Amino acid sequence: MLLLFALLIIASLFATRISDKIGVPVLVVFLAVGLIVGSDVLGLIEFSDAKFTKQVAEILLIFILFDGGFRTSRSDLQIAAKPAITLATLGVAITAAVLGACIHWIMHYDWMLSMLIGSIISSTDAAAVFLITKQNPLQKRIAATLNVESAANDPMAILLTLAFIGSLAGNDTSLFGFFSQLAWQFSGGILAGFLASKISRFLFNHLHSENRGYFYVLIIGVILLGYGFADLIRANGIIAVFFMGYWLGNSDFVAKRGVSHFLEGISSFCNMALFLMLGLLAFPRNFALIWKEGLLIAGLMIFLARPVAVFLSTLPFHYSFKEKLFLSWGGIKGAVPIVLATYPAAYELENGESVFNIIFFAVLISCLLQGSSLGKFAKLFKLTTHKSPSSPFSMELHSTKQSDIDMFEYLISENSYCAEKTIRDLKFDPDVVITSITRNGKILLPRGAVKLLPEDILFILAPLSRHHELRLFLSKGPISTDEA
Repeated sequence: MLLLFALLIIASLFATRISDKIGVPVLVVFLAVGLIVGSDVLGLIEFSDAKFTKQVAEILLIFILFDGGFRTSRSDLQIAAKPAITLATLGVAITAAVLGACIHWIMHYDWMLSMLIGSIISSTDAAAVFLITKQNPLQKRIAATLNVESAANDPMAILLTLAFIGSLAGNDTSLFGFFSQLAWQFSGGILAGFLASKISRFLFNHLHSENRGYFYVLIIGVILLGYGFADLIRANGIIAVFFMGYWLGNSDFVAKRGVSHFLEGISSFCNMALFLMLGLLAFPRNFALIWKEGLLIAGLMIFLARPVAVFLSTLPFHYSFKEKLFLSWGGIKGAVPIVLATYPAAYELENGESVFNIIFFAVLISCLLQGSSLGKFAKLFKLTTHKSPSSPFSMELHSTKQSDIDMFEYLISENSYCAEKTIRDLKFDPDVVITSITRNGKILLPRGAVKLLPEDILFILAPLSRHHELRLFLSKGPISTDEA
């Protein structure tokens, strides 16, 4: 079994190279590999345990969503906080309500079951959206809106799903009770995330270990601490870890750069394991029984429910018509809807298996249709920007204690003051050192006579207090003390 699992991971990783070329989201590749090796096709792995899948998936989502928060910059949140959070809360509720009503009226499902299905599939996939916006750089406000919304909208979908599952299971909850619980889930989760981020930063700065691996173990511990604390006070753990990641990712602490790389690997593994497992849980032969329902729900969700939610939620925020259309098309479905689709079967509700198959099929349609065409729509609507070069190399200053010195990365643009100047001409202060230059995928030694060119990437060792001043100097030239 371990050998087979290892082969699955390796095969999935190399299959992503094909998905990049044809423009199919990576998560579709992982799902496909799980489907192929599962019970219905090759039959290499027999797997049908919805409860176990739910339990494992919830753990994997903790790290996926923490990483999403960790990589959400403060500038992105400031640019698009209000519209993105509105879409992540009100937008999810509108999507669930519109889709649920359509399912009830068109497919004649029971009201509660219809609303449950609408709630399950109401959130968008952060992993797919992040990947596509990275491959196709968008205008900053649109990219920030999509990224922040996709990272923050899962908790609302989870809360709505649990509420309707409770109703179907016979748990009577008043409207006041539901909204008060919803308010505490969000506010308590944010509070738990804030406290956990402060505790985490303190622990990192006082670990004082020469073993770099201990910092990586610590990040796993504090993530689980944040989730566990939220669960203890009956708040939402997913909200807690997302905001904990956001606050920790936007603060300085010991070994942050190394922890960031480690988190990227953990998140990638969790995404891969999650989709492989969900692919194994699905039985393709069942798609023949529900493909019409799945196709109809996918169509209603993509062409009606999501656009209605976007156009209503963004009314106060002055987006253009084409920007709203693009945000509507950016509602790609992914991991969380499929994970939530395991809940009805895990709670032993009637039609639980059928709900899972319908949601799985609809998510697959969304991934293939929206995921493969979002980049093309961005270019069609002229919402893309110039793609900045990235360095294939990574430089970091590993320190076991707090330090006011750190490594910074700067991209030289065509309009930069230092473009076409030699390093010697810049006359840096003694406490600022260029450690290396990346040009055309190669590293250059930073000798004084080296002329800096547009799209060079500089790695500079300097005091933290000089970071803003250096960025201004490299872009605009010498500045006054007041400007610094």
